[in-house]
Amino acid sequence: MGLTQRELAETLGTRQQTISEWEKGMYRPRGASSMLLTIVAERALFEYRAESEDRKD
Repeated sequence: MGLTQRELAETLGTRQQTISEWEKGMYRPRGASSMLLTIVAERALFEYRAESEDRKD
């Protein structure tokens, strides 16, 4: 999408550090953040599927 981590963080209402941690795989987006990422990805025609928190692998 051509956004910096900071710009994406501002769009989602979170910290740049949080975006960095998601990218590094330290944490996974949850709740509202996960839903917002799904919406942003759809608009960017990028495949992203939010994982259900109650899903068991």
